[in-house]
Amino acid sequence: MPTPSMEDYIEQIYLLIENKGYARVSDIAESLSVHPSSVTKMVQKLDKDNYLVYERYRGLSLTAKGQKVGKRLVYRHDLLEQFLKLIGVKDEHIYEDVEGIEHHLSWDAIDRIGDVVQFLDEDKTRLKRLKEIQEENNGEN
Repeated sequence: MPTPSMEDYIEQIYLLIENKGYARVSDIAESLSVHPSSVTKMVQKLDKDNYLVYERYRGLSLTAKGQKVGKRLVYRHDLLEQFLKLIGVKDEHIYEDVEGIEHHLSWDAIDRIGDVVQFLDEDKTRLKRLKEIQEENNGEN
């Protein structure tokens, strides 16, 4: 299993490749706000662990393993964003909250959150009732 730091890199590399068609060390450094030397070290580790193939000065590509993990990490991130929006978390808090919790939840918890999102999406009266409860509770504070 990748560490939380490795997950951040794999997720970012996956997104860069999906959006731009490639991921360079400089792109990864910029998107993660880290030094290129840190990216190079991590990319070498990810290469060693078979998440990607890295050739110095030639770029990198995700292996099948890296693509599978990257896709799953992006799904987790997107699902948590969707969940926090659905339950009424303010937009300005969502990204930071997702970054703070995504590495600390089991995949079982992620699957259950997916169930809750599906439950709320299937019947809009459920979401309406949740918002009513939130308004009632906000009035008590």
